[in-house]
Amino acid sequence: MAKTVLVIGTYDTKDDELHYICERITALGGHVLSMDVSVLGDPSKPTDVSKHDVAKAAGSSIQAAIDSGDENSAMQIMARGAAALTAELYSGGKIDAMLALGGTMGTDLALDCAQALPMGVPKYVVSTVSFSPLIPADRLSPDIQMILWAGGLYGLNSVCKSSLSQAAGAVLGAANAVEPPKVDKPVIGMMSLGSSCLRYMTHLRDPLQARGFEVAVFHATGMGGMAFEALAKQGYFAAVMDFALPELSNLMVGSVVNAGPDRLTNAGAKGIPQIVSPGCADLIDFAGWQDIPEAYADRPFHEHNRLIKSSGLSPEERRALVQDVAARLSRATGPVHVLMPTHGVEEWDREGEPAYDPEGLAAMVDEMSKAIKPPALLTMLDCHINDQAFSDAALAVLDGWIADGTVKVQA
Repeated sequence: MAKTVLVIGTYDTKDDELHYICERITALGGHVLSMDVSVLGDPSKPTDVSKHDVAKAAGSSIQAAIDSGDENSAMQIMARGAAALTAELYSGGKIDAMLALGGTMGTDLALDCAQALPMGVPKYVVSTVSFSPLIPADRLSPDIQMILWAGGLYGLNSVCKSSLSQAAGAVLGAANAVEPPKVDKPVIGMMSLGSSCLRYMTHLRDPLQARGFEVAVFHATGMGGMAFEALAKQGYFAAVMDFALPELSNLMVGSVVNAGPDRLTNAGAKGIPQIVSPGCADLIDFAGWQDIPEAYADRPFHEHNRLIKSSGLSPEERRALVQDVAARLSRATGPVHVLMPTHGVEEWDREGEPAYDPEGLAAMVDEMSKAIKPPALLTMLDCHINDQAFSDAALAVLDGWIADGTVKVQA
């Protein structure tokens, strides 16, 4: 069956461009459902979802948007309505993908619409500010795709047609090709970093698969944590092994390499059993193009590659991080078991390595013993996080949950 793409934009000011995209999708064999998010003007012909429908879905009206006093307030009304309708259209089986077009105003709205859709639903934004530092990481859906709207600020031309036609083909191709996440067997969600830093996934994947689980490992560099949290929020995981928490240490100190404020919360809110450990939570990650702030100049330092480099957390910062972790876990509605490896939390946290800091590690261990309180359980492990003993301990916790029925394994 032909796929249907929801095409979102201000059809009063970008009528030609939006209709061009719709025509390209149709010419490629797809269907289009159009949504107008204009406020002041009207499209050249009616859209499937009118601006009045959008404002009503936000509990408001176009007149209220006009009377709100400024374009930002007006477009926030339209963004609320557009996001609500996008979710409703998808859950009703009326769309298979979305594509939105805009400058800063339209992009702001489009990001909300993309976040209203589950992972695995193609979501494309054609924007004059694609990949811009104006867009904070926590506004991005984990699987969003962005295409620069080159040469398209005002009117159709051959340059912007190149961007728009690529976007039309990309979204329809994705809708035709995608295999959305589906639970054929119970899934263990695991957070980690590359195996040069954290190696437990190489010890754990085969034993977990032998127990009947699918294993999905997410890269703890911001977007990976967002994807992990998005799926946890959907209740996708049978259990999680959340063993890499640098996105929380980064969030604490204001690094851009974070996964947003809801990190380490969604599995708990869904009652998903969690085994947690502070892997790499001794480090602060910076983008490779950034200068290391002077406050961190005398810290342990590791330059991983040209994209990312890290400094160490002080003992006091590690204590604050552990307190944050404990506070997030205390709100969990399902079982929580924290594993604290007392010999180090990542590969460079060994004697002779650049992030080795026994005082900082001791502070983390001490604070963990104080901050983790029942019903959460805490086990201190006489090993390094990359040792086989750590992975064996994690499997023992999971096996206990399997035995008592907390975690289900399909026959």
